[in-house]
Amino acid sequence: MNLYGIDFDPFHEKDVVRHVVTEIAAGRGGQIVTPNVDILRRARRDREARAHVESADVVVADGKPLIWASQLAGNPLPARVPGSDLIWSLSAAMAEQNRSVYLFGGAPGTAGRAEQAMRSRFPGLRIAGHLSPPFGFDAHPDQLEAACATVAAAAPDLVYVGFGFPKQERVIARLRALLPGTWFLGCGGAIGFVAGIHRRAPRWMQRTGLEWLHRLANEPARLARRYLLHDLPFALELLAVTAVGRLRRRRDAAPEHRSPSSPAGGSGQPLSRPGGQS
Repeated sequence: MNLYGIDFDPFHEKDVVRHVVTEIAAGRGGQIVTPNVDILRRARRDREARAHVESADVVVADGKPLIWASQLAGNPLPARVPGSDLIWSLSAAMAEQNRSVYLFGGAPGTAGRAEQAMRSRFPGLRIAGHLSPPFGFDAHPDQLEAACATVAAAAPDLVYVGFGFPKQERVIARLRALLPGTWFLGCGGAIGFVAGIHRRAPRWMQRTGLEWLHRLANEPARLARRYLLHDLPFALELLAVTAVGRLRRRRDAAPEHRSPSSPAGGSGQPLSRPGGQS
């Protein structure tokens, strides 16, 4: 399914998990990106953002407006697949497969608390380590290289990288070169959710596409401009453009109707257009 030039995989959450488990067993690494409205907006207008999404091996929609747009287009994506859900389902699969995960991101102390929560939920999960580097570490080459070297030395099977888009994708690009057999999930604030520092919206808000409103209410200073001035207008534009595009395709595919002036009982041949084309 293509939305504004970005190809999405028609996967349920269980399909993503199955794919990652299979690829790890085969010794192949990869990357998962879960675009929401904000990421799609950036990917449409920014070359670097688009390259990050296009370089991923699995692209699944984290955002109800993207699901609605695919439905309007007549080629519906099967489900919303948020990174904040995948971090749990992938960890459950890694525990079953005796594989290891690494928690990389969040404010200082966040990844450590997330590790404790994961160990409590999945006693058999191998956690290769955790790291919450200081804010702005990626702007200092020596700090970035040291952090990436720490993760690479742990040699995990799967790394959750939570710095927000596209910062986390830049870090993942560095790590993929160091860990070609490892899988990476850019998971935004999911490490904070696992740690219990932030709370996700109630299920009914997630199902109805209102999770953004819950986050806005909890972090208005940080999110108001992004959500209200940028993402909301873009979401409405996406839905409108998708709906109009489908109507145009239907119109263009419809058979031509006989002109009212055509003689009754005629040959049934279409009227000639200028240039002799029919």
